[in-house]
Amino acid sequence: MTPRELVYKTLEFKSPSRIPRNIWVMAWAQYNYPDELTRIREKYPDDITGPTFEYRFKPSMQGDPYAVGTYIDEWGCVFENIHRGIIGEVKKPLLCDLSDWNKIRIPEELLTFNAEQVNSSCGQTDKFVLAGCCPRPFERLQFIRGSANLYMDLAMESSEIHSLLNRIHQFYLEKVTRWCQTKIDGIFFMDDWGSQQSLLISPAMWRQVFKPLYKDYITVAHKYGKKIFMHSDGYILDILPDLVELGLDAINSQIFCMGIEELGKKFSGKITFWGEIDRQHLLPEGTKEDICKAVQDVGKALYRDGGVIAQCEFGPAAKPENVEAVFEEWNRI
Repeated sequence: MTPRELVYKTLEFKSPSRIPRNIWVMAWAQYNYPDELTRIREKYPDDITGPTFEYRFKPSMQGDPYAVGTYIDEWGCVFENIHRGIIGEVKKPLLCDLSDWNKIRIPEELLTFNAEQVNSSCGQTDKFVLAGCCPRPFERLQFIRGSANLYMDLAMESSEIHSLLNRIHQFYLEKVTRWCQTKIDGIFFMDDWGSQQSLLISPAMWRQVFKPLYKDYITVAHKYGKKIFMHSDGYILDILPDLVELGLDAINSQIFCMGIEELGKKFSGKITFWGEIDRQHLLPEGTKEDICKAVQDVGKALYRDGGVIAQCEFGPAAKPENVEAVFEEWNRI
């Protein structure tokens, strides 16, 4: 099977010949372990890739998101970074007065990607091409308003925050649509919804405000025959049934903080778990035996003739030998 076929069969629970691989590499790993990273990639090549393209109109950004200092993104949000190789945080909200919500500039340059280049790059690889067009409505609101302000906006049911959210959503929906009209295999979106033990807002509010937005993204992707993947950090067990209901194809989440056996009982065979192996404790602190057991536990609980992608994040504090052990063990089983 080609890598593309492996991923499709995994997502459709059709018994792939092996579990497909996907390593996430943060700039921190590239800076600190370049040789080890090269070895891992050569030994266990990825089955998922992204498209190659340029923008006709270059998005407006300033600085390096992974360098110490200040970085300004396409929306004008200012990130302050104190650690090389790790993206920083927004310390000063872009929008302090919510009544000015309609003055937020939408980065429409992101809609000007060269579709011909995208299609050409899709035709030149046998890997599964996943486009990170990356709608992130909840996080974008946090970057614009600041987290504390946003929680108050939502609690007070501010009409302005819903107007701003709708404006952001319509832009993301257009972005998803344009990407799905290319020859990519799937798209990817994200929002970090969980703390260590619960959602950041109530499940009821999530269902009322944000679930309809995700439904739109998933509906558009499936309309064009594309698979759709999502990432969300933290404890998101409360909304996983909703994501399954919406038809999400794959979820990348911190499965170790939610309980692998619990996830397996409720969701195996219903959605593909796009990783991961615990990066809070195991990857930085575990032994090789710990890593092998974790991989085996994930496979036993979640694999059902598919439904598992061997994803692992090589990020801050992760030991390169542990990252390599993850893929070594997946390859063995």
